[in-house]
Amino acid sequence: MNKKRVCILGAGLSGISLALSQENKGKQVLIFEKDLRVGGVLESVKSNGYLMDYGANTLSVRTKKTEDFLKQHKILEYAVDANQKCSKRFIVKKNQIISLPQGPLSFLSSSFLSPLGKLRLCLEPFISRKQDNASEETMASFVERRLGKQALDYGANPFIGGVYASRPESLILKHAFPRLYETERKFGSIFWGMMRGGVQPSEKLPKSRLISFQEGMQELPKRLAEKLQTPPVLGCEIKKIEIKNNGKWSVQGETQDGKIKEELFDEVISTLPSHVLLNIEWVGIKAAHLLKTLTQTFHPPLALCFQGFNRQQIQHPLDGFGFLVPEKEKRKILGTLFSSTLFQNRAPENCALLTTFVGGERNPELCTLPESEIMELAYKENQKLLGIDGKPTFEHIKLWPKSIPIPDSTMDARIKAASALSLENKGLQILGSHINGAPLPNCMVT
Repeated sequence: MNKKRVCILGAGLSGISLALSQENKGKQVLIFEKDLRVGGVLESVKSNGYLMDYGANTLSVRTKKTEDFLKQHKILEYAVDANQKCSKRFIVKKNQIISLPQGPLSFLSSSFLSPLGKLRLCLEPFISRKQDNASEETMASFVERRLGKQALDYGANPFIGGVYASRPESLILKHAFPRLYETERKFGSIFWGMMRGGVQPSEKLPKSRLISFQEGMQELPKRLAEKLQTPPVLGCEIKKIEIKNNGKWSVQGETQDGKIKEELFDEVISTLPSHVLLNIEWVGIKAAHLLKTLTQTFHPPLALCFQGFNRQQIQHPLDGFGFLVPEKEKRKILGTLFSSTLFQNRAPENCALLTTFVGGERNPELCTLPESEIMELAYKENQKLLGIDGKPTFEHIKLWPKSIPIPDSTMDARIKAASALSLENKGLQILGSHINGAPLPNCMVT
């Protein structure tokens, strides 16, 4: 019996993980990727001794499912653990970088919240759960309702800016943080849920790990791709997908030298970003109008400013993960990672690498500035906050016109549209971070 042939669009982490899963089911899989490399948004670049990640900087291994996936494909043995100092996180408050509390004692002494803000936080176990329209609640509404306004302004707001380059008012809780949503539904309180081990305590690891790799995060999809039975077809952009009368799928792509490549498959699985789906000519598919629903995904623009310094130029000890900026502080950056503190080989000896995030949903217009101006405003913000003497010795910028897909009020419609397309067209699936969610463990689907 002939093996079913599966075509996967996109050689990012989602596409490669899906391919491995499909191969394990006995199928013959071929990935098409328009770039000449695998990894998608996970791209790591080295220049002048500085190692920079254009996408995620770390992978959090918190669940057995994530750990099992990495062990199954013998990836975990290559992992590099983050510096222990990185458990320390900072935010900006009143023009000062302050440390976030790491335990009960530091919570009492921290200036993170005012005494009234801390008292309001402690009332969380006594706040009743939301009954009406809970499934449509935003992250902002949830945090303010359960933890108070200060926790929203100086906790959730900068955190969401750092994770999604967005605002908590835009995120739908059940999609952005499903475990928080389920915790309130099951236990009625975040506090009581934590005391009882969370929603599915058996899935959690006794101790989580924050990891990357010697060559940066792109090493993860590269090593996974090496496990594939058939290497991905690189440098081939999909132009046309057609369902034939015999139920086969014709996939047509164009290579970078202008050649047309066409093959037939039993199934097609797309992990492409939502904003490129309509660049493909879809022929013969049912409910094709639903593709437009998928393209409603909002991807805020984001600029990553990498700046290197001699270590003695920076007064701040850089003894943590980095700092995030609450919107109330009215600054022009979302935050800065202490990249060379995170992992040892991110900067030359006696140098420091800072990665600063500019734009996002908060200030999208900043991403339209000339690159030199974006770099300068990032430098000026860091100079004031970190006590930097002199100009950077290294500068590099990566601009994402469309960055992280936001799990906002359109996500329910997107999920339903993707499901309907699969039901109407046998052998077609639309997946990816705009459907499954942007966190890396979500992309390692099986």
